Amino acid sequence: MKFVCIGYYGEENWNRMSESEQKGFMEECFAYDDVLRENGHFIGGEALQQAHNARTLWLRGGKVIITDGPYAETKEQIGGLLLLEARDLDQAIELMSKHPGVRVGPFEIRPADEECNAMIAERGAARTGGSS
Repeated sequence: MKFVCIGYYGEENWNRMSESEQKGFMEECFAYDDVLRENGHFIGGEALQQAHNARTLWLRGGKVIITDGPYAETKEQIGGLLLLEARDLDQAIELMSKHPGVRVGPFEIRPADEECNAMIAERGAARTGGSS
């Protein structure tokens, strides 16, 4: 099964770290990602820029409104996404509980909607003339 792991972090905590502490922390995260990769669990991922670079779109009165920042006003913001392959939710939890990222914020682990994703892939293949 595929899981989307949404990593959160507190920007204040991150900004309190020295540059060398940030670099060391990231190296720990990369090393664990390598373990996941070597064992066939790491599908991919994306790190995100800080939340102040985000824009949120809303539909209000038939018009799209753009606001600065993330959707939720919280102390912890989304830091990145990790795509994980695991046998089931229990294994996904076990794997992500060992990720160094849990020291700076929570991970939300959510099963991918395989049925919907298959329809998206089929639509993409049909538009490009390829097969899924």
